[in-house]
Order: sequence, then structure tokens, then C-alpha cells
Amino acid sequence: MSKAYEQAGVNIEAGYEAVKRIGGHVRSTIRPEVIGSLGGFGGMFDLSGSGFKEPVLVSGTDGVGTKLMIAQKMQKHDTIGIDCVAMCVNDILVQGAEPLFFLDYLALGKNDPAVVEQLVAGVAAGCKEAGAALIGGETAEMPGMYDPDEYDMAGFTVGCAEKSAIWGAGRVKEGDALLALTSSGIHSNGFSLVRKLIQEASLSFNDPAPWAPNESVGASLLTPTRIYTNAFKPFLGTEEIHAASHITGGGLMENLPRMLPEKLAAEIDLGTWALPPVFQWMQEAGDLTQEDLLSTFNTGVGMVLAVGEGRLASVTETLKETGETPWVIGRVVRKTDEDLVVKGAWRS
Repeated sequence: MSKAYEQAGVNIEAGYEAVKRIGGHVRSTIRPEVIGSLGGFGGMFDLSGSGFKEPVLVSGTDGVGTKLMIAQKMQKHDTIGIDCVAMCVNDILVQGAEPLFFLDYLALGKNDPAVVEQLVAGVAAGCKEAGAALIGGETAEMPGMYDPDEYDMAGFTVGCAEKSAIWGAGRVKEGDALLALTSSGIHSNGFSLVRKLIQEASLSFNDPAPWAPNESVGASLLTPTRIYTNAFKPFLGTEEIHAASHITGGGLMENLPRMLPEKLAAEIDLGTWALPPVFQWMQEAGDLTQEDLLSTFNTGVGMVLAVGEGRLASVTETLKETGETPWVIGRVVRKTDEDLVVKGAWRS
């Protein structure tokens, strides 16, 4: 290898070792439509074999944000890849798209093959859960840009939907039920505020979590973002769901209105669910208002589906068969002043 490049801080041999380590993880995600193998300049996917009649490609890209900093502090890198996949895949699922393939981008201050393997193993685990093939990616060693123990991760996914069955605001009607699916915790948004609250409470990531005493603060916060492919799969290609919203950055306040037409609003009742303990702790520790929580975090709701009244019972039953515990969080109403009308208070 180039000695000059090595002296600049880039270890090409470590890169080769990392590629060897991740090969098995990548191959475990392969779908029949994938063409070629790991190591090409571009990943290939044969859409003609996917069975769509009028295919519309739906793409999404995202990262994990400052949740990465907790993984780095904890030296626990095996779940962050799941978060990366989830943040991308969940965004295309709400269009009614089946995830097809995924690519990841990893930038590191120093290429440690063992760390790279953990990160990509997490991506592969997320891809298998999402039903998407991991067909490529990039690992960039960038000394000077990042410290030796720092890295950043982002992802990109492509899915497909039948043109006649794309979900969205155009299908939503006044009176539609808003059906909620649970989150697994904070997911991957709001961590700049989370880290601030942890610091102000003089907690370390190894301390017992005040909201989950059987876990450390760090381990609890690293709970992976849920991937909702299994819940959505029975409805893809159908019109049983009118629209859906992935509750990410901006919380319910910002994301619920994104699936509604201009003249309609969402009305939700906080009394239909209990605020999970981690959010209760943050509310108390940071003296956060109801609006602070609703505009920053998912508050226990990972997805919201707009469903016609006539389909509500069947959709709910199907979701339960996939292992979900859905509940009606509210309704779509005629818009007056606000995009989101909030009633009641969270159950204690």
C-alpha cells in the first residue's frame, strides 16, 4: 500500500479487511432480483422480476443523528445500523411502497474493521427486517474530518409501489380514523435535547436509567428504531390505508399534518395512551411542556395511519395478527385554524 497515504492516516489494508468481514452480512440480505455481487461500482436490481404492473419507484435517505454519539461513548455499534435502515425504510413505507434495496454510507476517523463489521451487521439486520437487499455502500476513512473514534452513518433506500395504490393526502377524507402504532422508545430523533438533559441531570451513560432501572442510560437510549415493514406488508398494493405518517423529527405536531390535504386537520386525544416512562422522565427533568414533547419526540407513537371508518375493524384486526397493538388516536376533521388539534392529557 502507499506509505504516503498511510502516513496521512488512511489504512487501505484495514479497508480490505473490513470488506472481508462484512461480506457475509451483506449476502444475508440478498433478494432474488439482485444482480451481481458485493464489490462492484454500482449495485444492480432487476425490477422486471418484482411483479409490479405499473411500478413507481419511491426513494428515501436519512441518517441517525447525534444518537451516534451515544453509541460511540458506549462502544456499542451493533444496533445503530438498524436505526439507519429504519429511518429510511419507514419514510417510504408511508407512501405504500415495498422496500427493495438499501445502500449505506459510513465515514470514519479511523477504519477499525471490527467496528465497521458491527455497524454493517446492524445495517444487514435492519435490511432483513425490512425485506430490503443491501446492494452496496461506501466506507470512507477521513482522518482530520473525524477523530479516530468518531464516525457518521447515512443510508439510502428505494422501494416500489403500484401507481394506482400509492398512499397520500389525496385519499384522506374527513372522518377517517387515525390509527396509531407504538414506537420502541425515542427512536432516532431529538437526541440533541436528550443528551442535554442527561448532562444536566449529571448522569453517565453507564448509570441505571431512572426510567428503566434494569438498564443503563446508554443501553436504554440505544434501543433501535422500529421497522414497520411487517405491519404494513398486508396493506401494500391495496387501498385499505388512505395515508400514513412516520413520526420522526418534529413529533406528532409536524408529521401528522404532512399526510393531510390542505382543508383537513388531525384531531387527537392524548388520553388514548400513556406517555412512556422515558418521555415522562424527560418532561420532568427538563421541565418540558406538552408542546415541547409533541413537537420534538414521538411520545410513544411511531406511525399513524389514516383509515376509512368502513375499513377500521378489518385493518385493526390484520395489524393485531402481525403483532401490533394499534389504537385509535383521533380523527381527521374539517380544518379551522390549526393543522393539529390536541385534546386531553396523557393517561397516568
